[in-house]
Amino acid sequence: MTHSTNVNRVRPRRIAVGLTQAKLASRAGISRTAVTAIEAGKMAPSVVAALGLAKALETTVEALFGGAEEASALTPVWGVSPLHPEVPRWSSEIAGRTVLYPAEAAPMWTPLPVRNGAESARETLVVATCDPAAGSLASLYTELTGFRMLVIPRSSRMALELLKQRVVHVAGLHLEGDESPGGNVAAVQEMLGGGYRLIRGAVWTEGIALAIGETARTVAGVTRGRLTWAGREPGSGARRCQDRLLGQRPAPPQMAQNHRALAEAIRSGWAQAGVCVELACREAGLPFLPVQSEAYDLCYPEEFRSDPRLLGLVKVLRSTGCRRLLGDLPGYDTSNTGDEQVVPEVSEVGTDP
Repeated sequence: MTHSTNVNRVRPRRIAVGLTQAKLASRAGISRTAVTAIEAGKMAPSVVAALGLAKALETTVEALFGGAEEASALTPVWGVSPLHPEVPRWSSEIAGRTVLYPAEAAPMWTPLPVRNGAESARETLVVATCDPAAGSLASLYTELTGFRMLVIPRSSRMALELLKQRVVHVAGLHLEGDESPGGNVAAVQEMLGGGYRLIRGAVWTEGIALAIGETARTVAGVTRGRLTWAGREPGSGARRCQDRLLGQRPAPPQMAQNHRALAEAIRSGWAQAGVCVELACREAGLPFLPVQSEAYDLCYPEEFRSDPRLLGLVKVLRSTGCRRLLGDLPGYDTSNTGDEQVVPEVSEVGTDP
């Protein structure tokens, strides 16, 4: 008895778990030539070969050779589009799918020992955020939980969009400040609806980074001057602050994609002012004028709440070590770090208890 090769997902599954054809052949107990032929659809595997392949790839025969329903859950998807298909990649299991990320576009802050690809995917938490302290948090996360944290640099709204697509587990956002109380909850409701939780990362200070030697000493003085500004990307918390500061003036044509890039643009001399969090500014050795405090929260779906990787993140954020780590950074207030709130459905807002 043989299995039909009309639908064959051996190759994408092999790539997703990080095996070469030779390694797959060795684990499945068949020849590499057989693996090549099966992947190309030129040979139907025997029952023994199909079972061997399924075991080696940590899946089922039905998922490898069955219909479209099984294929949907098995075929890996790209969470971030690669520049070309053969780039090195990281992987994570999210909502029952294997999601891939090109290594050059998604820095892995906390590598674990080399393991089987599928096992590694189940041990990887993916966070989209613009927090410049994410690398430090990721290192502490691995130290305390044994899991890996993969950080995807994205602005607040772009991070929420990736969460909506279920290609990350967590989205960081800071759209709640002195001028926009409740802004983080409102943004989640607007883009995602209810069924989500926010856990406080920190309250940080956002303001204006200045080039060394600039003489302006007040926010009003900077905004009235004729300085060259580096802009911030639409959808970011920094862009909201920038727009409020500049008022009716046109947005700067040159944009920095994150806080550190903004500080580097000023330090390197192609701009004289721009909005970023205090940490990025201090790291670059630049003068800083505080403008506002912002609540930085991490958003995740209720459906992920029992995932050990999410439970680990909550545990880390509530730890004394995390409060100490973030609290020692310039402009980070960790008084409420680890506090959680449920994002209600829009229809529930304003109703009587």
